[in-house]
Amino acid sequence: MTSHHRAAAEYLKPARRKGTAHLSDLGSLITWANRFKGETSVLFGKPDLTAPTLTCVADYHANGPVDTTAPGGDPTARHCHHRAIYNFPLSEEWKAWMKISGKGLEKDEMGEFIEANAKDIMDPTPPVLTLSQNDKNKPWENRLIETAQNIEGRYGQLRQLLAMSRQFTVFESSDLKVSTNRDTGESEIQFLNEHKGADGKPLSLPNLIIIAIPVFLNGAPYRMPVRFRYRKSGGSVKFILSVYNPEKAFEAAFEEAVNAAADATTLPVLMGTPET
Repeated sequence: MTSHHRAAAEYLKPARRKGTAHLSDLGSLITWANRFKGETSVLFGKPDLTAPTLTCVADYHANGPVDTTAPGGDPTARHCHHRAIYNFPLSEEWKAWMKISGKGLEKDEMGEFIEANAKDIMDPTPPVLTLSQNDKNKPWENRLIETAQNIEGRYGQLRQLLAMSRQFTVFESSDLKVSTNRDTGESEIQFLNEHKGADGKPLSLPNLIIIAIPVFLNGAPYRMPVRFRYRKSGGSVKFILSVYNPEKAFEAAFEEAVNAAADATTLPVLMGTPET
């Protein structure tokens, strides 16, 4: 059969399925997979923090080693040309917090961000506020308390952040400290910087807040600590909000979605991307 004959035959009826469907939600990928799956179909999950995907290859290679001796070619080989891809849409809340995480913000910038995203910030419950870990707490409360204790943190409330963003003045005083090692006679000189408020008292600020945001669009919210710091440089102050260990929330949300697809389709899951 010549190439012209094959082209004419495929014009009347495709010889095989091929093409890639780009689907808009997880349910559609599950429906697609159940519609076209066979004994060799496989799901591929790509847990990319910025562009996660779930791909179904309906005509993936069959199990077993390559057989190069078969007269008609490897019986386990498939074309792998019939696919569907779901690009997980990250939530607007997730994208907003990841964008500013770890970056230095001016006072007004921080204030505008906090006011625009106040709905994402939850005030700590009494046990979390006092870092009182016990069996009566909810599991997520004890997890937040344990995180704060591990990084020597203390949770604050939304109103404290808003107040700081509206009026925050830092005065810095430097004191000289000289210490001597009596055994060796060596001396050590240090400048001790102490940040004080306008009233002259040492600043006592919370260094953690709690946000509850979904990882994926329309997904369940995940509670995460956010480290709050400030850095004085000359006459200006930079505020830094850093989401603590966001990878853990992402992995939990991604795993939940992939497991749901695997259960609904009864297909095996491989983490990564299929061969091109």
